[in-house]
Amino acid sequence: MFSLFESTAYAAGGQPGMLEQLGVPFAIMFIIMYFLMIRPQQKKMKDHQDLLTNLKAGEEIITSGGIIGKVKNVSESFVTLETGPNSTMKVVKENISSLTKGKTDKTKSDKTKS
Repeated sequence: MFSLFESTAYAAGGQPGMLEQLGVPFAIMFIIMYFLMIRPQQKKMKDHQDLLTNLKAGEEIITSGGIIGKVKNVSESFVTLETGPNSTMKVVKENISSLTKGKTDKTKSDKTKS
């Protein structure tokens, strides 16, 4: 029974506010989450946008669906890929995930050696 009256007395102004106690830990958690999650994601999005704007004909790319092809033509929204002899396809530019950087050439040379 005494604890009930004691908590009422603290609520009247004797104890520091709940907001003051919880504000600092939440601010620290937000700062940590920003540097661990938000900032790296923004950097990744910026790098992907740079990849799409600097895309040129002749580069080998990988789409988000796993299709590997050589860029034949680049327009504002679409990219035409050569996926094999006499085989081309038109892909939405946003679906390009990365450049291959010679990965396919190396695998072709490894197959011819064995």
